[in-house]
Amino acid sequence: MIKLKNITKSYGSGETRTEVLKGINLEIKEGEFIALMGPSGSGKSTLMNILGTLDVPTSGEYYLEDNDVSKLNSTQRAMIRRYVFGFVFQSFNLLKKTSALDNVQVPLIYQGLSKKERIIKAKKALEEVDLSNRINYKTNQLSGGQQQRVAIARAIVAKPKILFADEPTGNLDSIRSRETMELLKALNNKGITIIMVTHEEDMAKYASKIVHMKDGVLCC
Repeated sequence: MIKLKNITKSYGSGETRTEVLKGINLEIKEGEFIALMGPSGSGKSTLMNILGTLDVPTSGEYYLEDNDVSKLNSTQRAMIRRYVFGFVFQSFNLLKKTSALDNVQVPLIYQGLSKKERIIKAKKALEEVDLSNRINYKTNQLSGGQQQRVAIARAIVAKPKILFADEPTGNLDSIRSRETMELLKALNNKGITIIMVTHEEDMAKYASKIVHMKDGVLCC
């Protein structure tokens, strides 16, 4: 599904040039649950951003279902994010003082769906994350775990093939973290490919494959 060939990423130039990724080769198969692990500064977040087309590599090739993503322009990459990818973030990134239902509808607005279609799909996504009884609650009325579930519902409402999760349990206690990971695992069991950045070994154990990074390269 995904193939990276000698991906590099550098910032700056001359004496200030910093090489963050140093020739990454990686294959991710459809339906896998990948955990990217590594210390701060290892390059895992940069790699996640390139995989999610939020950033572009300095050199190398990125193939998504045999299409060379590294050659696409910004508009084409945005279309991939809109129709193929879903994103879950550590800080939830929900609209403040807005209902769960309205938050989940946001990706569907960009797809041009009617209000009626958006509501039907958003309710179904909230049902998938066991929040059908909280659809009219505003974000400030929800617990951290519930907010993350809303964020996951928003990420899956457009039926993405790949879900990116960047430290999805970073702001949650141990109980809510396990609940979130069990939900991600259930989504993976339904066929969604999941790529997750985490520094927590207990959370990484939910993945089918753990990829370790250090100093911009894959290791061990």
